[in-house]
Amino acid sequence: MVKLNRIYTRTGDEGTTGLVDGSRRSKADPRLQVVGGVDELNAAVGMARVLAEGDIAAALARVQNDLFDLGADLATPGEIEGALRVSDAQVVRLERELDAVTDTLPSLTSFVLPGGTALAAALHVARTVCRRAERDGVAAVAAGEALSGPAMRYLNRLSDLLFQLARLANAPDGDILWVPGANRE
Repeated sequence: MVKLNRIYTRTGDEGTTGLVDGSRRSKADPRLQVVGGVDELNAAVGMARVLAEGDIAAALARVQNDLFDLGADLATPGEIEGALRVSDAQVVRLERELDAVTDTLPSLTSFVLPGGTALAAALHVARTVCRRAERDGVAAVAAGEALSGPAMRYLNRLSDLLFQLARLANAPDGDILWVPGANRE
């Protein structure tokens, strides 16, 4: 279990932070960019969760817990015995939830504009933060960091789930669709 007696440690005052293996890295390090992105994502999902009820709130609660697992995974470079890693089962669960939501929604005929209900708008913000965290993960891999496959797949599926949950939040009134060239003269 985690036990925090004090919130500040002063160990990051020089612009570094510690990873699970005890190493210290610059806060600008590619691995830490994706860790920070996942932290920001969790806050965005939490904001959406405040507005959610029922099945959507329950799904977001599961996601928030998973995002802490994901943060631990990403903050653990290399192979460490017993390290917390995102599992394929977590990715499969997201896929099942995504399929279940998708089955309740009409097919799309155009791109969806972010907005509608407050919950849908918050979910769209979370989706875009998720996409940025995923891009940060891809950049970290391109910079030579080894990130787990399930962790990267989780981020990819999560952005899709957040999109479909936003559509579900707007379902009573329908999607707000992009009309190409609607305002050209």
